[in-house]
Amino acid sequence: MCIFGANIIHFMQEHHLSVTRTARYFTLGSLDNNTQQVWFVLHGYGQLAQFFIRKFEVLNDGKTFVVAPEALSRFYLEGVTGRVGASWMTREERPQEIADYVAYLNQLYDTVLDGQDLSQLQINILGFSQGNATVLRWLNSNHVRCDRLVIWAGFFANGIADVIDPIKLANVPTVLAYGTQDEYLVQIDLEKYGADIQMAIPHLKIVTFDGKHTVDAETLKKIASE
Repeated sequence: MCIFGANIIHFMQEHHLSVTRTARYFTLGSLDNNTQQVWFVLHGYGQLAQFFIRKFEVLNDGKTFVVAPEALSRFYLEGVTGRVGASWMTREERPQEIADYVAYLNQLYDTVLDGQDLSQLQINILGFSQGNATVLRWLNSNHVRCDRLVIWAGFFANGIADVIDPIKLANVPTVLAYGTQDEYLVQIDLEKYGADIQMAIPHLKIVTFDGKHTVDAETLKKIASE
């Protein structure tokens, strides 16, 4: 508050309020005694989980359970009507957005795996595009177990260390997958792109395919079988 003569000026103040949100996620397959692998797959910017999960139908072999959480913020992709997409975060209120989605994903992980014998399951976590930074920040929270990490077409402008302490991935088999015609990644030096990530994660395996900014079914199937 500031007083000028008889006038009192009140300055704007920012506040935050924690509320309960309803999150949506989709699953593919069954989680039962036959399940050997669980995949948590996080979509990219502007996608919806109900469509993204279809890319993982190639893994639906009766032994694999796929979980696709949807980001909490939805918006119209063009104008004020039509197709809808979702985003994990923007530059606005970044710390709060990150804290919210990490809490959401932790709760989802606990809910899905509640009562399961984790010693009998391989937990795979995959991020696509924007979903990669989300996945790595999630893993950085130390709440979840990850037996294999797949970074699919992820770009880290400030390096991997900006979103996770690389030491936390030291014992996690990690794959970097991307299409050699990826319309976003071709704008950068692809060789340097892979080398920079490998510098932070020395045991990184790089898998490429002849394709664009998408999850390629055959490449995914090959990664999952290894």
